[in-house]
Amino acid sequence: MNTTNKLIFTGAILSLFALVSCGEKKNQEHTVPNSPVQVIVGTAGTQVANGNFEITGQVEGIQSANISTRVMGTITSMRVKAGDLVKQGQVLFTINATDIKAKSSQTDAMIVQAEAAYKNAQKDYERYTALYKQQSATAKELEQIALQYASAKANLEATKQMKNEVNANLAYTTVTAPFSGVISQKNAETGSIASPGMPILTLEQTGSLQVSAMVPENLIAGISNGQEVEIYVQAVDKKIKGKVIQINPSSQFTGGQYIVKIGMPQAEMKNLYSGMYTKVLVPIKGNSSIDNANINITIPEQALVYKNQLTGIYTISADNTALLRWIRTGKNQSGQIEVLSGLSNGEKYIQSAKGNLYNGVPVTISK
Repeated sequence: MNTTNKLIFTGAILSLFALVSCGEKKNQEHTVPNSPVQVIVGTAGTQVANGNFEITGQVEGIQSANISTRVMGTITSMRVKAGDLVKQGQVLFTINATDIKAKSSQTDAMIVQAEAAYKNAQKDYERYTALYKQQSATAKELEQIALQYASAKANLEATKQMKNEVNANLAYTTVTAPFSGVISQKNAETGSIASPGMPILTLEQTGSLQVSAMVPENLIAGISNGQEVEIYVQAVDKKIKGKVIQINPSSQFTGGQYIVKIGMPQAEMKNLYSGMYTKVLVPIKGNSSIDNANINITIPEQALVYKNQLTGIYTISADNTALLRWIRTGKNQSGQIEVLSGLSNGEKYIQSAKGNLYNGVPVTISK
């Protein structure tokens, strides 16, 4: 075999090996699928089954308060952080009190001056009273001195009240806990400017929790105080027997839905935290009407996806893959987002996932 034939034969063999290796690589790429992502599925709207209807709720503290200040100023020290347990009367944060302290010094000086004027007017009044009794002073002179005495007395009382006002404002610069509980939210740090009415901290009472749920207007007639319901807390996989303790009689500021508070036994509150989402199963009464056309579709805020100023949610396709769908949202009520379009009542959606979601990724539904 000559040299030319040897080169041709060697090239053919190398080309064959290259084609085989590329084919194997392609086969490997197609035969190694993406690992399925485990997801938790939710159902949009109000579900009705076995004589019960299902609504979503959220665990919250029975007593909670937004802590703010009555005076404007810089926060000089923040003594707590989110998650801290505090006792009633414990200092939470302080506000710069330089201006108020200066006014306090001014009122102190005014009180000293007013007291001196009052004592002087009192002595004049006593002296003229004695002179009038001795007929050494006229009634008009005594009347004039009496007026000066009354004016000095009133001025002293006014300056003392100004001091009380300054002391009250000074007390507002040291903010304390109104009750014992846990700091659930902190909105400012040391150095921030605090203004009256601006929430700085959120304090929630510990050990006493309840569930707050939104009920559509066509179902509210089927709920009454003292009614027993079943609560399912998905985060801890726990079912709890609860009881309706409060029904808000107005839906004026809640988008046509009524806020219902549900109490839980103290022993069942272990491992529960404020903010956990729940499902509440309520028995249907004879006077309640289930009309899908009037049901407001709501989903948890945590299930939403935001991209390029668009709002979407992942659903599951017929091939058990994630499918991103754009939706139009409405009001936010206690972490539940109203869906105006893009999602039908009773439709399944992905509420949370143990991995990264994207269009086409295989998913498996957690039981």
